[in-house]
Amino acid sequence: MPRPDKIQKVQDVSESLSQAKSIFMTDFTGLSVEEMTALRREFRKADVHYVVVKNTLAKLSAEKSGFDNMVKFLNGPTGLAMSFDDPIAPIRIIDSFQKLHNKPSIKAAIVEGELLDEQATQEIRSIPSRDVLLGQVVSGIASPISGLVGGLQGLFRNLVYALDAIKEKKES
Repeated sequence: MPRPDKIQKVQDVSESLSQAKSIFMTDFTGLSVEEMTALRREFRKADVHYVVVKNTLAKLSAEKSGFDNMVKFLNGPTGLAMSFDDPIAPIRIIDSFQKLHNKPSIKAAIVEGELLDEQATQEIRSIPSRDVLLGQVVSGIASPISGLVGGLQGLFRNLVYALDAIKEKKES
């Protein structure tokens, strides 16, 4: 008979999995306690929930929340990095942390419901954050408008010069 604390843990993890926009399964083997603490701190700064859970409980949680396809990646030491806002935030943190410590490695990920293997997660590392993408869209929209404004200013300036020249000619 399962213990109440394990039942609660499965419940909590399955709720987090079902609400997350992205889930990155990492292998944290070889990280010291200090390095793991630093990694968790970076995750917290970006509002990413990082949990280390036993594989048996993680498999039960995955099946309960409808992520049966991630069960095959839940072997060995596994940490789950879950983001509820920016789906790309965990990979950026893991990537910057790997540059310093060569760990943790990514087993697989689920981003917006799509299962990505380790190769596919390498490809999404270069996607800019949501704020940067929104800035690029606004810049792209504003560029033609600012060009139009500049062109109209030039036309009005030339009109004023022409009217001023006509005025001076009539005065003399």
